[in-house]
Formats: sequence, C-alpha cells, structure tokens
Amino acid sequence: MTTADGVVRAKQSLPARIAARTGGGVLRIVLILVGLFWLMPTVGLLVSSLRAPQDIAESGWWTVFTEPAQLTWASYGHLLENAKVMDSLLTTALITVPATVLVVVIGALAGYAFAWMDFPGRDAWFMVVVGLLVVPVQVALIPVAELFGAIGLFETTPGVILFHTAFGLPFAVFLLRNFFAEIPRELLEAARLDGANEIRLFTRVVLPLGGPAIASLGIFQFLWVWNDLLVALIFADSGSPPITVALQQEVRQFGNNIDVLAPGAFLSMVVPLVVFFAFQRQFVSGVMAGAVK
Repeated sequence: MTTADGVVRAKQSLPARIAARTGGGVLRIVLILVGLFWLMPTVGLLVSSLRAPQDIAESGWWTVFTEPAQLTWASYGHLLENAKVMDSLLTTALITVPATVLVVVIGALAGYAFAWMDFPGRDAWFMVVVGLLVVPVQVALIPVAELFGAIGLFETTPGVILFHTAFGLPFAVFLLRNFFAEIPRELLEAARLDGANEIRLFTRVVLPLGGPAIASLGIFQFLWVWNDLLVALIFADSGSPPITVALQQEVRQFGNNIDVLAPGAFLSMVVPLVVFFAFQRQFVSGVMAGAVK
C-alpha cells in the first residue's frame, strides 16, 4: 500500500471503511431487513383491514399467507357505510391543507424577510422566533382554549387551522430563513441590477432555489397536522371531528368494531404515505442541502 493510499484510507470514516470491505452487499442486506421490519406494522394493518372480524379474533394476520381465502373487501364496505368516519376524512383534509399552505406561504415570506431584508430589530425578532421553538404545545392548550372560547373559535375548524398554523410557523421561519440565507448574494444583486423588485426577486429567484426546503417543510407540516390527535381532541368540532378523533371515539364506544377501525386506520395512514412518496425526491434534496449548508 502506497503512502497516498494510506492517507486516503485514514481520511475515510468508519462506516465508509466497513462498506468498502464488505463490498456493500452485507450493508444492503441489513438495510433491506431494517426496511422490511419498519414496514411490518403497516403490512399487518393492511392485511388486518382485509380480514373478517372473526378471523382477526381467532388468529394473527400472518396466517393469511397460508390461508389467502381470508382476504375480503367487506370491511371497506362497512367503512364506506360509516358516515361519521368518512366525513372525518373530509374534515381532516379541510384542516390539513389550509394549515400546511398557510405555514409554507407565511414561513417563506418571513424567511426571505429575515434573510435578505433590512428592517429595525430584525435580529431581535428572529431570536424571538427561535425562542418560540422551545414552547411545547401542551403549555398553550388552556390559554388558547380560553382565548378561542372568548372569540368564538373554540370547537371550530378555523380554530384548529389557526392553532396548527401558529405553532408551525416558528419552525418554518427558522428553517427557510437559514436556507434562504445560503443563497449567493451575487445572484440576488445581479437580479436587482436587471431591475427586479423584491416581489419578483422572491418569486423568480428565491422560491425556485428554495424548492427542496419548501417541499420538506410542507411534508413535515402535513404529516404533523394529519396525524394530530391532541389538538384535534380539544379544539375540533365534536360533531365533525378529524379522522384521528373519529377512530378514537370508535374505540371508546365500540371496542370490538374492528371491521371499521382497521380499514379506517389504514386509510388514514395511506394519505400521508402517498404525500411523502410523491415528494420524496424534493424531501431528500432539501434534507441533503440543509446538511451540506
């Protein structure tokens, strides 16, 4: 081994040296096994949603591989007949989409302002935003509930949207401000010399370059709001709850209503998975760009 080879080998990290020695084959097998183990609960829920309640009570979901006749769409038919659960999916979408769009739009505007616009107290206000990141949701539940009750937003869909938007903005501003600040100043100055104002600069230069970070933020916010139970349980309309609350009420009222719970839980989980895989490339690009910067 030459001196140059020794220097290169010394600079390699331990995982890189292990992967090089094993040829990547063992590492790939391990990663595949970890992925299959991680997907096992999802597969189990899918199979359970396609089995009859009596089959679920008598045996585990893995028995379907030896008895495929257990598979049936009857549970999804029962789910479609359950108006409360189906309406809860629409309510969840009406909460999640606006809360995600508002956080992305307002966070992008504020992130650009904190990164590239000069105004009095900019750094101080940004430190306030950073400080809000450490405020737990549980601390604000009672004060916000009293405030929403006074202004008529308690147990309403707009109230839930406003709550999620408010608590999603600090992270959005922090993330996008740091990403936008890494854009080369020369690029923005060149656009200004070409006559671009702040609005055109934001829409034509900053937003396209910040696409990966914005996509990552949108995925995080969508998943958080869609899967939320605590905020929805307190602030949502009890007559038209989101899917998480509707399923929780089904468990409390009808503990053996597995023919509705299993397909409902799987359907509520499929939507975030579809959103994640649809924007997977942008999400990975945003994470890698943030790690490099």
